[in-house]
Amino acid sequence: MEYNIKQALEVLERTPEVLNTLLLGLSYEWVHNNEGENTWSPFDVVGHLIHGEQTDWLVRTHVILSDSKNKTFAPFDRFAQFEISKGKTIEQLLKQFSELRKKNIKKLKKLNLKESELNLKGMHKELGEVTLKELLACWVSHDLSHIAQISRVMAKQYTSEVGPWKAFIPILNT
Repeated sequence: MEYNIKQALEVLERTPEVLNTLLLGLSYEWVHNNEGENTWSPFDVVGHLIHGEQTDWLVRTHVILSDSKNKTFAPFDRFAQFEISKGKTIEQLLKQFSELRKKNIKKLKKLNLKESELNLKGMHKELGEVTLKELLACWVSHDLSHIAQISRVMAKQYTSEVGPWKAFIPILNT
């Protein structure tokens, strides 16, 4: 499937609703349990998504679209959520994510990007040159990946409880 901004927005606009439906009102264990040492809980993932809304997708889009000769992205702290989420509830994080995403979608639409702009490039310190189209496609895939991650983490909470049915539930065997 080729990147198409209209189709990308179909996913990006729905992510907050998906997360709200999946996580709001759940007990502490569903939201805060993880898969073991050095893994993330659904709570951690939502914090990570918030940090991305604040420092990644549109910030890097503006770097690419700028007139600056330096198109190098600032490094992204993939663990910033552990500090920025301290003392917050999942309800607060989901509300913050929804508000940030709504604002970012509005800003993205306002850019009214042209096909030629999607081929403009920025510089990622680890990945090298990347196009705006690749960055924006990554935003969509990143959302879907973390939705899958949350589902996997939650499913695995019952790995030992499902008994022999574990053999029929692929997500428990990954």
